[in-house]
Amino acid sequence: MRPFRRLTQRRKSGAFKMLLSPVVKQYNQKNRLESRGDRPLQMNFDDQLKALIFLHLQEYSSGRELLQALEQDDFAKECVAPPKGIKKSSFFEAINNRGLEQLCDVFNNLVKQAAGVLPAEYAHFGNLVAIDGSLVDSVLSMEWADYRSGSKKAKAHIGFDINLGIPRKIYLTDGKEGERPFVDKIIDKGETGVMDRGYQSHAYFDLWQEAEKYFVCRIRENTHKTVVRENLIKSDSIVFYDSIVLLGTKGVNQTKKELRLVGYRVDGKDFWIATNRHDLTAEEVAQVYKLRWNIETFFGWWKRHLGVYHLIARSEYGLMVQLLGGLITYLLLAIYCREQHKEPVSITRVRELRNQIANEATEELQRQQTRKQSRTNKNKRLKPKRRRAKT
Repeated sequence: MRPFRRLTQRRKSGAFKMLLSPVVKQYNQKNRLESRGDRPLQMNFDDQLKALIFLHLQEYSSGRELLQALEQDDFAKECVAPPKGIKKSSFFEAINNRGLEQLCDVFNNLVKQAAGVLPAEYAHFGNLVAIDGSLVDSVLSMEWADYRSGSKKAKAHIGFDINLGIPRKIYLTDGKEGERPFVDKIIDKGETGVMDRGYQSHAYFDLWQEAEKYFVCRIRENTHKTVVRENLIKSDSIVFYDSIVLLGTKGVNQTKKELRLVGYRVDGKDFWIATNRHDLTAEEVAQVYKLRWNIETFFGWWKRHLGVYHLIARSEYGLMVQLLGGLITYLLLAIYCREQHKEPVSITRVRELRNQIANEATEELQRQQTRKQSRTNKNKRLKPKRRRAKT
């Protein structure tokens, strides 16, 4: 058994150390990885976490590419890889079998820490959480990732804090798993889930209201509605409908609890939004739903610039480890960009960070070569003196 040690680096790298600093501050040292045999672990959690962050930061397309960097890249060998290096079998065994509990702990701690650093941009709307599922292309050997005949996909169910602009919860299932049951797991009492049409369910609308959870959910235009009372509408507004209704057909799928239905038109397209937020104006309901697009922007950025969906694991456990590594990297970047630049995450700052790490590695290598040459020259000067001393 090899105990967890705080994230340390054998070679000093200011940029990488600065990026990792929130993890050093928050991680619970009591958690550790345990060897399943008598031999000590070749890769402890310190090494595993740094490798996952480095994988996503450098946008490597495979685990083998990462392993090659850990073996050949000067910076990766000194600051990321285990002290004695890591073999391919040991690396993939660790990814697929260890570290999930510790990664969840790191992720949850970083979410809390980010809440104290990042500004709440839409605080006047309350706690808004966009909820959506994202399919992860899998391979046929991943039998657990059931989707359809001849195709395998997994699905990540993510809750995205709209106010802070960060992911805050994740669940992983096969691609066929329904999305609605995860709303209850992702949003807490008093929070507002913001969802697209795939989450429309009259039974769940009732359950969420009973649990004192709020929702802003787009519904299908042809949904049957029974008007209980109408709200006033401004003449110059994009809103053309605002009423308290019962949704669905009576005796079939009608909601038991009343809710609010807002209809508005943008560029000739009609949107119908069901909600139990009666404290907002109809225009604010429309604005809150528009903010749901932030989670789509996050998914696109996350996949494109951090290479999160390039598979390095095929087990459900390993894929969850990989996804959590990507979320942790994003949170670290969000905190870093806010603390160092007073900006949200951007690819410009990520590239700048990559270049800074590379430059620091080059400078350190040059310093090492200079010190080595200096020692060599000193030894050459001392040799004649030693010979004279012996005679």
